[in-house]
Amino acid sequence: MQWENLTASDFAAAVQETGVCVLALGVLEQHSEHLPLGTDMLVAHRIACLAAAREPAIVFPPFYFGQIYEAQAFPGAIALRSDILLSLLHNVLDEIGRNGFRKIILYNGHGGNHHLLRFLAQCSLAEPKPYSVYVYTGELNAEERARWQSVLETSHHGHACGCETSLVLAGFPDLVHLERVPAQPADPLQRMSHLPDAYAGIWWYADYPTHYAGDARPASAEKGRVLEEISVSALARFIAAVKADDVVPALEREFFSRRTHLLP
Repeated sequence: MQWENLTASDFAAAVQETGVCVLALGVLEQHSEHLPLGTDMLVAHRIACLAAAREPAIVFPPFYFGQIYEAQAFPGAIALRSDILLSLLHNVLDEIGRNGFRKIILYNGHGGNHHLLRFLAQCSLAEPKPYSVYVYTGELNAEERARWQSVLETSHHGHACGCETSLVLAGFPDLVHLERVPAQPADPLQRMSHLPDAYAGIWWYADYPTHYAGDARPASAEKGRVLEEISVSALARFIAAVKADDVVPALEREFFSRRTHLLP
């Protein structure tokens, strides 16, 4: 169920029925020359909606604010200040909780959000909340991994690649410009290889200064439908597991009870 499509009374009933809200997070950024700026948000929200139709949950409206400083060198990116972004995310989570949800799933559609969402989950220990936050990490079972690999024709993926292009072709074919796919794949330039154990914020630009990683030439809608089905099935399974979970809320209650005892 999509939050924005429900009436107020239907929404209230759906909250009681499901108890789980899925917040799919994307960004606005360049995806080479052939995919739309909203690729991450479009694909993530579509997969979340399809999964929530299979395992009932409410999906938050399309959300396109995340960590995307690495794309500011390219047209169309929207990168909020870090303090505004964190405040926005905390406020959105609190509003989802105020509307009665006790479990919130963060479903990530953008690689640059990886650290941000885990930090956001850690922030749930800063003060008691009436809801629990679960970050979906995208774990596939052995069969799903094998199916995913079976449709790939290139070894390197990452951004606007064969996988991502196929997924957009499956869900939003009118937004794909296959005639603009680069003639050559984009492999990492490894301009930070002299620092093998270091992490720097510029790492993505160091490897991919054209904001393209992989090879989109073998992409197809047929492959995208296979990848989409795998993603939907895995997320639906995770939604079901979160619904059944009573361990995380119990541990949070225990944690805050013990923390309170340490206060003067």
